[in-house]
Amino acid sequence: MGTPKPPRQPAGAISTILTGLRRAPRQIRRSSRDVVENAVTQLFDAAVQPHGVAASGEYRIDELAQLAGTTTRNIRVYRDRGLLHPPLRVGRIALFNDTHLTRLRLITSLLDRGYNIAHVHEMLSAWEQGKGVGELLGLESAIAGSWATEKPERMSVADARRLVDDDPGFERMVGLGVIKLEDGEAVVVRPKLIEAFNEIRQYGVSTDKLIGLHEQIAPLVDQISGLLVQAGIEEVLHRINPGAALPADTEIAELLTMLVRFRTQAVSAVSATLAFSIESTIESAVGQILGDLIDKEAEQGG
Repeated sequence: MGTPKPPRQPAGAISTILTGLRRAPRQIRRSSRDVVENAVTQLFDAAVQPHGVAASGEYRIDELAQLAGTTTRNIRVYRDRGLLHPPLRVGRIALFNDTHLTRLRLITSLLDRGYNIAHVHEMLSAWEQGKGVGELLGLESAIAGSWATEKPERMSVADARRLVDDDPGFERMVGLGVIKLEDGEAVVVRPKLIEAFNEIRQYGVSTDKLIGLHEQIAPLVDQISGLLVQAGIEEVLHRINPGAALPADTEIAELLTMLVRFRTQAVSAVSATLAFSIESTIESAVGQILGDLIDKEAEQGG
């Protein structure tokens, strides 16, 4: 069973944010980039909520359907087919939670991509076993209900140092802005990056080398990002004249939603291309090493 396309994005939360921005005194808007930047972050956070409804952690079936962009009928079908776990029963009321919401968003995303219910069931089983299907398909951001894929984490400086577990590395990360020191505390701006560093270190790669690689790679990634984003922005500028008044809030909501989807698909495309490149490079490198070893063995044998 397919799922209906989400209806036209209502401007509710987005309209509220835009109204607040319009009401800010002009001199404040022009003198403080923080005002506009904060508004932009809020706009995209609102855009990733399918219908402008914020997640609260506990939902009746109609609320769950609205948040996931599907129908109560589909939710019941998914439950009957074993795709969704049973809700908590409070008397005659069925209450769902954020785990149901995340799972339901993954189900609807997979169905929208053309998979049937049987395939989705298999993929969910693999996902539950820790095989990372959501991330593999580039859906992690789409199902999380959040614009930013990496949220800064605030902690004590001592905890941040323990997280990095390398004092010189900690200082370099502070210098690069990966970690910020504010008001006697540490703000880990890139927690996923540090987590990846810690996992790779288990293979014997030093923190110093990893940070050096990050310094070389980050500008290249920014170049790729710039090319992709420019393509999306050009499409937006076809519909918004920068010199004219803002279009209707509903149109802005649609454009924001388009950019959210563009982000998800762009990440998926780049991830696939990078994976292909790394695989090919690894195979080539291993082939070269094996070839050299075999040649050396042959020489010694001769």
